[in-house]
Amino acid sequence: MKRIRITLVMLVTSLLTMTSAVAEDNNLADILATQSDENRARYQYRNPEETLNFFGIEPGMTVVEALPGSVWYTGILLPYLGANGKLIGADYTVDTWTGIGYDSADFVASRKTWISDWTSKNKARREDNWASVDAFVFGALPKSLHGTADAVLFFRALHNMNYSAPSAAHLKDAVRNSWDVLKSGGIVGIVQHHAQDNMSDAWSNGQNGYLKRDHVVEMMEAAGFELAAESDINANDKDRPTESESVWRLPPSYNGAQDNPARMAAVKAIGESNRMTLKFVKP
Repeated sequence: MKRIRITLVMLVTSLLTMTSAVAEDNNLADILATQSDENRARYQYRNPEETLNFFGIEPGMTVVEALPGSVWYTGILLPYLGANGKLIGADYTVDTWTGIGYDSADFVASRKTWISDWTSKNKARREDNWASVDAFVFGALPKSLHGTADAVLFFRALHNMNYSAPSAAHLKDAVRNSWDVLKSGGIVGIVQHHAQDNMSDAWSNGQNGYLKRDHVVEMMEAAGFELAAESDINANDKDRPTESESVWRLPPSYNGAQDNPARMAAVKAIGESNRMTLKFVKP
C-alpha cells in the first residue's frame, strides 16, 4: 500500500509540474517581455496585457484577429494561445483594399494569395507550443469555421471598412462574419481610434482613421451583439484633432511632421491616438 501511495504522489506531482510548465509557457507577461524593444516601447499606448485581459483572452482559445501581421498582436497571440489554441487571421477583401487606395497590380495580386501566404508563413515559424493557424477573407467565411471561435479581435481595423463601400457594406460584412464564426457566448473585442462626439459625421466616417463610439455600438447591436463592457485602457485625452487633421499625424506615422521639428515635438507630446475599447458578446 505504501508503494502505491508513493506512486500516486509521484504521478500527481508529475501532472502538477506539467501543468505548471504549460502555464509558464503561456504566461502573458513573460511573452510580452520577449517582444522587440521597438514593440515594447509602444506598450504605454497599446497596453496589450491589460487589453487582452479585459477581453478575456486565455490560452487554449480560438481567436480571430482582423488584419493580422507577423509582430504585435499576432506575435503575442501565437505563443499566448498555446498548443491547444488557434489563431485565425481575417483580411480585408480586395474591394476594401482598392477602395482605400491600395490598387496597384502587385498589391492586388498579393491579396488574392493572402490566405495561403499568411498561413504558410506562420506555420513555418510556429513553435511546438504555439497556436495553430487558419485564415479567411471578410465576406467569404467558410462554413467549416462557423461557430468555432471564442473571440474576434479588431485592433484599429474598422475604419477602412466603414468608408470603403456605400453604407459601410464592407464593415457590415465583417460584423456578420464575426457573428457567424463565434460560438454562443463568444466575444468581439474592439480597439478603435475614437472620434469625439462633437466632430462631424462626415469627418468621422473612418477616412481620417476615427469613428464615433455610438456608430460602432449601433452597428454591433444591429447585428445582434450586446455591449458587455467598455474601458478607457487605451484612451488618450491629449488626442484632440481638428477636422483638417487625421490620425496619421500622430506616432508612429508622423505624417506632415517629418521635416517640421516643432510639429514633430507637438505630436510626440500627444502620443498615439485616443482609442475606445469595447467588448461585445454574442448571446
